Amino acid sequence: MDIRIGYRIEIGTIQAVPGILLLDPHRSRQADFVSAPNPRAVSIADGGELPVEEYTDGFGNLCRRLVIPAGGAIFTNDMVVRDSGLPDQFDHAAAETWPADLPPGMIEYMLPSRYCEVDELSATAWALFGGFAPGWNRVQQICNYVNAQIRFDYQCARNTRTAAQAMSERVGVCRDFTHLAIALCRAMNIPARYCNGFLGDIGVPPDPAPMDYNAWFEAYLGGTWWTFDARHNVPRIGRILVARGRDAADIPMVHTFGPHLLNRFEVITEEVAPKVT
Repeated sequence: MDIRIGYRIEIGTIQAVPGILLLDPHRSRQADFVSAPNPRAVSIADGGELPVEEYTDGFGNLCRRLVIPAGGAIFTNDMVVRDSGLPDQFDHAAAETWPADLPPGMIEYMLPSRYCEVDELSATAWALFGGFAPGWNRVQQICNYVNAQIRFDYQCARNTRTAAQAMSERVGVCRDFTHLAIALCRAMNIPARYCNGFLGDIGVPPDPAPMDYNAWFEAYLGGTWWTFDARHNVPRIGRILVARGRDAADIPMVHTFGPHLLNRFEVITEEVAPKVT
């Protein structure tokens, strides 16, 4: 299937502010592009195109670096990506890897990070999940727990909420579900990394809430990274990855080195209807 994705984001600034954007599909999806990406950054003050420098960060994500002028900027993109149309894949037999046998690159995904207090949650994690069969089953049990523990509520979103706080407050948005699941996996010695991207209401009833970027996570089992989603907790169709990191602190969608005000935030993720011949 073909999926149309895009965004229109407007931010206001009082003075010139350097910024970094992680808004566009991950390089791993380039072979699936039906139409070329058309990311634009335009000055609100004079409508001029802003110079943008692209680079790849340490996690392999496509980043766009720029200086946002006084008055702010508008960021847009609208493109089509081809997808298999299959739901998230799984393997119930996927096993955990003994920490001593993990590739060195996996170690950072077992440690505490800004929003995932692995050390603080370790005893709780072992008490809750130590008795479950290891591997895929244990990660799924963690997702089941987080899905039941947290109530989804956009009105209660807070960008400083950590995994432990989400567990205590029992409310949050998709990033909070994801941070808690990641922290609990890492506490059980299972490498886990944070992902965000586009995920439309494909194959499920439409969600009346405005479309947004979504967060999910990947767990390293059986020598492979597998997709898990503690918020929806069912295999979904049409995930378009944007970025991966240890947690949301590594991959903010819009990061500025100075104050800014979010004035508009619109995201498009929808299946393109097949052409009738």
